Amino acid sequence: MPHYTGPLLTRATADALLAARDAGATEWHGSLDLGYGSGTASLQADGWQWRGESYPWPAALKDRTIHYWDGEAFAAAARFSGSLIKLVPTEWNVPTFEIDGIKMLPTSKESPLDDARRKVALVEPRGKAVLDTCGGMGYFAACCLDAGAAHIRSFEKNPDVLWLRTLNPWSPDPAAPASGGRLQLVHADVSQAIAQLADASVDALLHDPPRFGIAGELYSLAFYRQLARVLRRGGRLFHYTGSPNKLTSGRDVPREVAQRLQEAGFKPQLTLDGVLATRR
Repeated sequence: MPHYTGPLLTRATADALLAARDAGATEWHGSLDLGYGSGTASLQADGWQWRGESYPWPAALKDRTIHYWDGEAFAAAARFSGSLIKLVPTEWNVPTFEIDGIKMLPTSKESPLDDARRKVALVEPRGKAVLDTCGGMGYFAACCLDAGAAHIRSFEKNPDVLWLRTLNPWSPDPAAPASGGRLQLVHADVSQAIAQLADASVDALLHDPPRFGIAGELYSLAFYRQLARVLRRGGRLFHYTGSPNKLTSGRDVPREVAQRLQEAGFKPQLTLDGVLATRR
């Protein structure tokens, strides 16, 4: 899917545009792509222009919502097809996303992109073939590209998440010159598609699955054995786990994951908010 190139409005950016108009300004300087870049909008009484396109003044916009131009109005970057999937602004500019109101990426202490960068560094992707099992917004893949990975194969099974990626300027576009043909984004369920990957065909692995209650198969011993099969000996895996249910049930998901990874052929250690493991 081609990436969207129009303006992205939050309530704050819309208010800033309107305030500039009401103050009599003919131009507004700032970012209309979630801080990815900056530019100048020309302001008129009946609307405004940006990158050569004209837009009407927006009506009242929702809080905690990113809006895009759908050709007729500024619509929320959200879809409902069984679950409500929504692109959500953060104080760091780089957005997160939610599924049925549950935030999918850590944002309390740093941007989700900076969080991804620290985790990607653990697998040392420079010059390597990397498997990104659950692509999401593509921040792991973006960090791998920046770090000089030779090739990234990224899987994402949810078509609504893939659509959100086309709206998000911080999500890497496989077709963009900046990607250099190194990113392959596959619309597929990695729990099934991994069987088609060759033995020892990747040098590093990044595994950021949805929580266990949504995708328990991605925490199974059978799946971890598939990860061990496709990763070369000595290759590194970072597995995000978080600490779900620890306060309510006392369950220690990171240690459970580490134990299963060890049984599957890895040498694991608890690191950051997950498990770093080396293929034995």
